[in-house]
Amino acid sequence: MADILFYIFAAMTIGSAVAVVINPNAVNSALAFLVGLLGVSGLFVLLDSFLLAVLMILVYAGAVVALFLFIIMLLDMQGGERKPFSRPTAVAGFIGAALLAVCATSLLQGIGALETAEAGSAIGVGANLKHYADQLFTTYLLPVQVVGFLLLIAMLGVIVLSKKFEGLEDIK
Repeated sequence: MADILFYIFAAMTIGSAVAVVINPNAVNSALAFLVGLLGVSGLFVLLDSFLLAVLMILVYAGAVVALFLFIIMLLDMQGGERKPFSRPTAVAGFIGAALLAVCATSLLQGIGALETAEAGSAIGVGANLKHYADQLFTTYLLPVQVVGFLLLIAMLGVIVLSKKFEGLEDIK
């Protein structure tokens, strides 16, 4: 059953990632991104990493995608004609595909080494959640607050930059 769920979540993630890239409508791309994030969180659940799955849904799917949709709708972005790929873009795409093929090949070769690893060396599920919370609220409290403050500044900057000011034509 876990194998079937893995293939379902992997197909959902890959399909939505392709939909994000090829969709000309920005709102539909953001919603496909949301589906991709839900697929990744499903993969985290299959790996028994429930904390990362919940954080993926809360932080990325809940906040970041909502912010993307807010910005897209605030800027009133419309999908238009796409320019054809230039030569440097095609070369970069080919190099990226070659690197992806090399990584996939090395991953398939490393699967045999992974299967020989000891099963007894794994840490129990949820064993380090208290340690994560202690680190988050003591050692890393300031960096987390700084990142939150920077995200707030970025959001306010986007709102100010996207605001249409009236009467600017008279100044020019």
